[in-house]
Amino acid sequence: MSNSNVGCGLQPSGNKPPGKQGNVLPLWGNEKTMNLNPMILTNILSSPYFKVQLYELKTYHEVVDEIYFKVIHVEPWEKGSRKTAGQTGMCGGVRGVGTGGIVSTAFCLLYKLFTLKLTRKQVMGLITHTDSPYIRALGFMYIRYTQPPTDLWDWYVDFLDDEEDLDVKAGGGCIMTIGVMLRSFLTKLEWFSTLFPRIPVPVQKQIDQLIKTKPRQIKEGKEETEEIERHTERRRSRSPKRSSSPKRSPRKSRSRSRHREGHGWSTTFDKELERERERQRAERESKDKPNSRSAERGLDRKRSRSRERHRSRSRSHERKFDRRDKEKENERSRRRERDYEKGSERDRDAEKPREHERSKEKKSKSEERRHKDEKDDRKHRDDKKDAKRERRHSRTAILLYSLRIYMHRVYMEAAELNVHVSVRCVMNRLKTRATSRHI
Repeated sequence: MSNSNVGCGLQPSGNKPPGKQGNVLPLWGNEKTMNLNPMILTNILSSPYFKVQLYELKTYHEVVDEIYFKVIHVEPWEKGSRKTAGQTGMCGGVRGVGTGGIVSTAFCLLYKLFTLKLTRKQVMGLITHTDSPYIRALGFMYIRYTQPPTDLWDWYVDFLDDEEDLDVKAGGGCIMTIGVMLRSFLTKLEWFSTLFPRIPVPVQKQIDQLIKTKPRQIKEGKEETEEIERHTERRRSRSPKRSSSPKRSPRKSRSRSRHREGHGWSTTFDKELERERERQRAERESKDKPNSRSAERGLDRKRSRSRERHRSRSRSHERKFDRRDKEKENERSRRRERDYEKGSERDRDAEKPREHERSKEKKSKSEERRHKDEKDDRKHRDDKKDAKRERRHSRTAILLYSLRIYMHRVYMEAAELNVHVSVRCVMNRLKTRATSRHI
């Protein structure tokens, strides 16, 4: 390998990259969102399957068992739940930002693996698992989303020629091998209706060069076997009773894994043909009598669906009752407010004549008080005048009485002296006497 490979951050496949030293795996990019599309992440976090059923799974092995029983494709959305017809540009299906849908079980379990913070040993256990290709596919997808771009080649290089096949599309119809899927992970940014994290341009160029130097290796007899499989698929498509996707026999996958680990791939056409016959025989047997694992898987699916339906019905029932209770409570409160307003209006109407009567009474009382006060003042003034008049009359009476007495005395004295006294003389004498007294 040239020095430019090292300069771009890629290491030779024989040496361990920096991210694979030790058992702790580094996380590249956003450590909270796992670099997922925001709409997919939002649908995962709000999914009842993730919030209820996956919340109960606490260990790595429980999640692996759940992948074995539940995952049947690795597309981000379930079939028919996402409508992207007529959308172009940024709203197209590739970008994953137009309309949401029902997020797939595979991506819910992928994010569940991310929450467990897997170690290097656990990731290696995923990508080398022998029971199901979907366990391996989710392991490789976990690497694609969480590992540094410079380490992707070292993770994938040993599996680029892996011939174990799986159906990656929701609803079936897109069968590919693990090797083809990994080459797509390394060279393409799109994966159905979402995007992988972007690989830097220098690293991407180096990966493209390395893939060109390592072309896909097709074993001898493989082309003939693929031709036979194509004819078989055509015959199945013409027949009315065909399965949605060919079932993979666990016995076949385990035998293939042991064969790959021990002796390498077969190089003769007869062995490939024999393998194809065994696969067809196993399919016929599985149609007549399903194996225990597929039966358990079907029962688990039915149970989980019935549980989800029951939960959704109970939740909708509870929501309906809550909505009715809220509407009744709002109606009661509105009725109370209306009654209160009507009662207050009636009270105000009944209070108006009372207030008018009270105001009249107040006016009459104030007028009576004013008339009484005026009458008392008038009486008091009259009493004062009468008292003054009486005092004045009493004085004049006293003066007249004293004047009579005095004149009588004067006339008596004048009679004794035989002197005629006039009234003018008497008055002058009285004046002189009054002045002398005053002095």
